[in-house]
Amino acid sequence: MRQRIVTGGALVCAVLWLASCQTLRDVMQAKAQGGGTTQVSPVDTEQAWTIAKTVLRWEGRDAIEEHRDQGSMLTSSGMNVLSAGAVMGAWVEPAGRGQTTVTGVTKRRMVTNVATTLTETTFQKRFAQAVALVKAGHPLPRTPPE
Repeated sequence: MRQRIVTGGALVCAVLWLASCQTLRDVMQAKAQGGGTTQVSPVDTEQAWTIAKTVLRWEGRDAIEEHRDQGSMLTSSGMNVLSAGAVMGAWVEPAGRGQTTVTGVTKRRMVTNVATTLTETTFQKRFAQAVALVKAGHPLPRTPPE
């Protein structure tokens, strides 16, 4: 009897743990439902695409899935001491002459994590820093500016 209780408890914990995991699908669904943080930036879509990819590289460590036909890119970051990582996406859409709307969506891989490797606010802050560099004629660095 005791073995069944322990096994049952372990199974319940495993199911709850798996249910709390966020995936790239959750990021896409959040965006489709109007989620994310959106800013209009004074760069064209090509520049915005490059900047968004750079910011995701600055903050994430995994490969970036590019879906140019949908104006989106998706990636994730791995675990560290404070976090189980994050899943993230960026959407780049034209917003008029020389302007682009950029939406960042991030999700903690584990909903219960207090910390995450990237927030939507940090994405937009880094994006704005990169825009300022590009507008000043500087190349984008390999690591985020201080």
